Amino acid sequence: TAYNVGAGLRAAPHASSSRAASTAVSMGMDISELIDDAKKSRLEHLEAQAIQSLKVAVDQFEKPVFPNAMIVGDCVITHLLHKIDALKTGKVKIMVVDTFHLLDDTMPFLGKVEDKYGFEAEVFGPAGLESKRNLSPENFAEYDKKYGANLWKEDIEQYDKVCKVEPFQRGLKTLGADIMINGRRRDHGAERAYIDIAETVPVNGGLAKLNPLAYWTLEDCFDYAAANGVPLHPSVERGYPSQGDAKDTVPVPDPDGLSGVQGEAGSVKWVDGVWTGDKAIWLDYGCERRGRFVNLLNKDGSKKTECGIHVAGAEKTFDRDLWDTSKAVQTLAAPSDVESLTASGKEAVVVVYAPWCQFCQAMEEEYDKLADASGLPVYKFRGDEEREFVKANLNTQSFPTINYIDASGKAIKYESEDRSVGAMAEFAKSGGKVAA
Repeated sequence: TAYNVGAGLRAAPHASSSRAASTAVSMGMDISELIDDAKKSRLEHLEAQAIQSLKVAVDQFEKPVFPNAMIVGDCVITHLLHKIDALKTGKVKIMVVDTFHLLDDTMPFLGKVEDKYGFEAEVFGPAGLESKRNLSPENFAEYDKKYGANLWKEDIEQYDKVCKVEPFQRGLKTLGADIMINGRRRDHGAERAYIDIAETVPVNGGLAKLNPLAYWTLEDCFDYAAANGVPLHPSVERGYPSQGDAKDTVPVPDPDGLSGVQGEAGSVKWVDGVWTGDKAIWLDYGCERRGRFVNLLNKDGSKKTECGIHVAGAEKTFDRDLWDTSKAVQTLAAPSDVESLTASGKEAVVVVYAPWCQFCQAMEEEYDKLADASGLPVYKFRGDEEREFVKANLNTQSFPTINYIDASGKAIKYESEDRSVGAMAEFAKSGGKVAA
């Protein structure tokens, strides 16, 4: 039945509704298939792109190293390296930094991943500890005795140096890395929004870097894991989108809103490829690490968002000592040399340093000028290998620590954060009497 409306013909209302309903059902099925096909094609493309880049690392570099934190993207990269047979053959070394403060199931999870893919990770922890893998209370006691159980509360920057940056740099050096594979992605946030899949000639120096997941999103990583049986850290099943230190990592949402999203812990989670809750809380741009670095502040009072490992050039001085070619800075090689200096009756300046410390690196050029500016002999003593000695004799809790040595052998600490040659010279020439 049809009826006239002006100059046109229209079907009766009931016929129109039936046809619309039928079309909607058909289109709904077609759209669903279209979305599924698009996602499948996207993952296939991203996988092929990532594998191509990883083959570049394997074929064109001698010693590729992958620092693996076992977050979602790192689990995907591990799987991709297995697919190109780069793990069992040892063509790519997997490096893990054990901070001795990780979530309880992180190191056991590593063991399961090693068994699945047939490799053994190279694990690096805080310097001077006998145990490579922190799996028992005795390991914690060993750490506490050497560094103090509350180091992270007392000096978070020093904690990052001891437990993250130094082991990271030492690991790359020990393994002889000539390219570093990592899981940085553009959707991590503004500071990574324009990274490319490869940085073979870094502008600021340092290692060549490969970012095989640069163009992926966090959702892509979860989708790929679900489609390919990639094991993920067990904490994703408890509501953790990212895995860091247990002391400052919370689920998202969390009951106290420390992550910025208040809600029941585990109300958003991923279990065996199935989402529970509002996944957008995890997947929105820049939100993966919402639950990390909780309640941690930098010295300037700003919220901590990085540990120092992934900042530009963090690895670039791991391969040398500081002031290694200096003609002005003299080396005190052992505690006995320090004792000889303090007993000599001569005035001097001594910096207690660690070559992996970014603050020590930053003052290298200025300190090199201090001998000329102050008229005093200037020395360096590596303190990270003699922590008890420098704590007891050279006022050292963190690096760098600068001391004026007076004629009686007393070490007077330079308390100022101003490490310009002018400020340090004024301190030295005044006999250590300049106010902070």
